Amino acid sequence: MLPDNQRIVITGVGLVSPNASNLTEYRQKLLEGRSEIQRIELRYFGSAPAGLCTFEETKYRKRKENKKGTRAGCIGVYCAHEALLDASLEENYYQKSRTGVYVGLTEHGTVETENEIYNIKGYDYDVSYWTHHHNPRTVLNNPAGEITMSLGITGPHYSIGAACAAGNASLIQGVQMLRLGEIDMAIAGGISESTGSFGIFASFKAQGALGEAEDPTKACRPFDINRNGIVVSEGGCLYILEALDRAMARDAHIYGEIVGYGMNSDAKDLVLPFGERQAQCMQLALDRAGLEPHDIDIISTHATGTQQGDTEECKAIRSLFSTASHTYINNTKSIIGHAMGAAGVLELAGNLGSFSDGLIHPTINVDELDPACQLDNLVLDNPVQRENISAILNNSFGMVGINSTVIVKKYPG
Repeated sequence: MLPDNQRIVITGVGLVSPNASNLTEYRQKLLEGRSEIQRIELRYFGSAPAGLCTFEETKYRKRKENKKGTRAGCIGVYCAHEALLDASLEENYYQKSRTGVYVGLTEHGTVETENEIYNIKGYDYDVSYWTHHHNPRTVLNNPAGEITMSLGITGPHYSIGAACAAGNASLIQGVQMLRLGEIDMAIAGGISESTGSFGIFASFKAQGALGEAEDPTKACRPFDINRNGIVVSEGGCLYILEALDRAMARDAHIYGEIVGYGMNSDAKDLVLPFGERQAQCMQLALDRAGLEPHDIDIISTHATGTQQGDTEECKAIRSLFSTASHTYINNTKSIIGHAMGAAGVLELAGNLGSFSDGLIHPTINVDELDPACQLDNLVLDNPVQRENISAILNNSFGMVGINSTVIVKKYPG
């Protein structure tokens, strides 16, 4: 076993999702299977189901600062402050020069660019009306940088672009930097502002991968035979990561310990997933954690509601977990949609409560299970109660063939 200064634990969670603005509310709505996906109107595109977040946007910075910054930055600042508050960290417990901020993003800058082009259209495309805020708003490190400015953090900050695997990738980065001794605390997770971009919706529709249903709350239906694509959502989730010895010294509440992780590449296709590499990614995480498939209690699936994506992941899970009779499987996107760079960390956060309450939240909207997505112990419609849940495996896979898996164990203290 690793020494305590190399064991990395989660001690704070701050989030906003399309159905909640704190972890307690979020967990309750997942257990209830309550989706708040709604239909929105998009410039040029028309209407589509989407997940929008409602939270107190001026709780931690002024309206003027939000206007100067970005939607992603606004979400990030809120989540970072909430995570620190949740971790009960005193102001100067960690040196701000020894704190790292790592934010996973699927994309960034699309919203601002679309808006600016739309604005100058009204001035006959005269670029002298282009805002001087454009460059700092669209650089990739923007959301992480906005967090450091709000909190006065002078340690390293950067964004990690790993498509929809980015949230997990940022957690992995935080773990690695803590173990290297480069920092003493990490604020790590993911953010999405994708609902502000008509281009993202239009692209998914052009690919035949945009989810649709008369009732928007039923538009995201992973594993259902009639699934027809992704529901785009915004959101954010940031974690406080610390070494176990430091967390114990301050008597911190510990949500769980990150014991294993894996990342790899399909090296196959820009869009289409590849189950064989996904299985290898999960196996790498299991090996790093020193666990066998039967040690995993919950698999939090990436499944987005696309035909091939869901099928490939189910194939990968069956290849490793076919004899793991006590491993249960769920999906969070069916409830909140796909929050892109924030998806993996929001999905992990939604399952952390299982360590304390023994409940596994359900997947919803599966009216007819696709035989190609048949999985033993797939939790549908209602929560499942199980004793002694101790390990969660969290999958996130992304475009251009990037895969990530994080394993979190219950801390026994």
